[in-house]
Amino acid sequence: MMIKKYFLIFASSVVAIIALLYGVSPQWFAQTFLDVPVLSLDLAHILRAVMCLYLALGLFWLFAAFSDQYRNTAVLTTMIFSGGLVSGRIISLFADGQPSGILMLYVVMEFALVPTAYWVFKLPE
Repeated sequence: MMIKKYFLIFASSVVAIIALLYGVSPQWFAQTFLDVPVLSLDLAHILRAVMCLYLALGLFWLFAAFSDQYRNTAVLTTMIFSGGLVSGRIISLFADGQPSGILMLYVVMEFALVPTAYWVFKLPE
């Protein structure tokens, strides 16, 4: 149970950092990490929406870390969340080519999280 709790606290912390990087200042993020000189209003809107989606899931994971009732569900959602993200990124790798370095880092992190989350999910209570 402690491994699940710490896993969820870790996942919550990481996703919160990534979310805040995306959304607090989308223009700065795009210029700094994506080599995009000018970010359109629509892309800023998308990045802020993604920020809040990530924060919402991260808050659920943090809540579930301290709740026996939701802990397994939260671990399962970390696997689904990262699996969905890495699937889309792999499709994009083949369809669009290699993105910037930070997005490749996200591919590696999300790919590693899927089996890790599965292992944590299968642990006994």
